[in-house]
Amino acid sequence: MCNLYSMTSAPEAVLRLFRVGHNRAAPIESRSAIFPGNMATVVRTASDGAREAVQLSWGFVLPQAGKAPRRVTNFRDDKTRSSPFWRDSFEQRRCLVPVTSFAEPREITPATWHWFALSDEQPRPLFAFAGIWRHWSGPIRKGGSDVAIDVFSFMTTLPNDLVATINHERMPVILATADEQDAWIDGDSDEAFRLARPYPAAGLRIVQGGFEKQDLLQTPPASE
Repeated sequence: MCNLYSMTSAPEAVLRLFRVGHNRAAPIESRSAIFPGNMATVVRTASDGAREAVQLSWGFVLPQAGKAPRRVTNFRDDKTRSSPFWRDSFEQRRCLVPVTSFAEPREITPATWHWFALSDEQPRPLFAFAGIWRHWSGPIRKGGSDVAIDVFSFMTTLPNDLVATINHERMPVILATADEQDAWIDGDSDEAFRLARPYPAAGLRIVQGGFEKQDLLQTPPASE
């Protein structure tokens, strides 16, 4: 499970990589830490077929009787097509979640956080998680008033050998190439599901470890 990631690329880099027009983009904020419930940039297909960059709330909302609704930030590849909670969104509302690094905790007390990024000459190359989105109308807090928001979650799969040194259960499905990103957001559901696989261990590196719940790499200027 991944419940913490960063997106520190400049807005222009996000629009360029995911081929979104300036007139189809909400303001994009570079952030060194994104937590469940935060608003974050997501790229999806608009009703007219064009791509748009929007700000959505991280975590599908799962009502719980007598308790606060639960925010579900990830969904398992092996449950995607069998669970009615995920299936409709996977079939109809796939999206790309821009990312520059993600963190997994080593389960000790206190936990230490290990940040993963793509292996590249760049400090934090931009890539995407394989996401889905849906509209939610209802409370997001116990006893809270109803809200109407769009929410997102992203797929996880079995970990590669590197991620398994920290989290032996799951890792996010990573889409690093334009072909993978196109297949996820534009292809049919069978094409998209074939992308549910661990990212090669050689393609990732651990770039930071410790108690910090943010990627400490300095955010680049917006003009880059």
